[in-house]
Amino acid sequence: MGRLFDLDHPFFIPLWRRVLIVAACLLWALVEFLGGAPFWGVLFGAIGLYAGWHFFFNFHPRPPGDPKP
Repeated sequence: MGRLFDLDHPFFIPLWRRVLIVAACLLWALVEFLGGAPFWGVLFGAIGLYAGWHFFFNFHPRPPGDPKP
């Protein structure tokens, strides 16, 4: 069964893209908490934490041109 987000896609190989995505999610979570929307803050915080874990501790990118497994 496929995953909703393919975080091992070759698009994510450059480090700056991975850092930017994680930072954007966590920053948006902070914006939501400060704006009084804790549901969205928790949601974006969880996405940011999951992306951070995957991008920096469990990242196994496919080389460009490889088919999706």
